[in-house]
Amino acid sequence: MTKAELNAEIALATGYDKKTVSAIVEAFMTGVKSNLANGESVFLRGFGSFTTKTRKAKMARNITRQTTVFVPEHKIPHFKPAQEFQDECNK
Repeated sequence: MTKAELNAEIALATGYDKKTVSAIVEAFMTGVKSNLANGESVFLRGFGSFTTKTRKAKMARNITRQTTVFVPEHKIPHFKPAQEFQDECNK
């Protein structure tokens, strides 16, 4: 499902026009991204939680150049679905 398809489905379910729904979805995604960038987590009861995980610094290989590369410690976004969500997907 694309973002446009999601917007159309939400607009159909709620009765709002697609432009309004698109603005709401964009604001939601912006809010999640900004909170994660600031080191905060986002918890949505019944859906799941968005958090960041820290990857340790490591030495990696560039196999095309046959060189060793240092990869510094960095954070990656992570989503963990709620148990209700997992149960619904496994029906």
